[in-house]
Amino acid sequence: MDTQPTIEPSWLARPAPEVAPDLIGCTLVRQFEDGRVFRGLIVETEAYAPGDPACHGYRRLSDRNRHMFGAAGTTYVYQIYGIHHCLNIVTDEEGLPSAVLIRALQLDSIPPWVDRTREPKAHRVAAGPGKLCRILGIDRRLSGQTLYPGQPLSLEHRAPQWQLDLVQTTRIGISQGTDLPWRWYLDRCSAVSKP
Repeated sequence: MDTQPTIEPSWLARPAPEVAPDLIGCTLVRQFEDGRVFRGLIVETEAYAPGDPACHGYRRLSDRNRHMFGAAGTTYVYQIYGIHHCLNIVTDEEGLPSAVLIRALQLDSIPPWVDRTREPKAHRVAAGPGKLCRILGIDRRLSGQTLYPGQPLSLEHRAPQWQLDLVQTTRIGISQGTDLPWRWYLDRCSAVSKP
């Protein structure tokens, strides 16, 4: 995976439904304290925005969701079922609850700590928001962090020659706002969580 220019916060300062499809084909970079770096191509996203009943900030600002109201280009990490973490990229204007959930990655290399007996298919190790966070060691300690090179997480633009064949559909795993077509994924990609 070739290195591309870093995504600046200003590029993310748009409504989540605009940013989400644009993030497909971009790269999430995870840098650990010991210097190890793992990179994953973003192949599936979902948008959450103001006025959306499925959005964590729909009703009000709280201690749990406060990072979702942060500046574009920061992270919002939350936990579901008391087990799995989910990584969101904060978008739009500060003060608005707007973010893009990163649902699946296609990793360029598999971290050595991955138990390949539990997930023998390399292309499936980050095929889901909880799976990618577990594999890359992303939890709530990384919520509210700025996405920037040298930090634990950063983003890179997709290569300019990329020709994307995207599928747009409704979001999954939610009980409200199910009619909004705010999920995008790379067509015919085996790393997508669920076609």
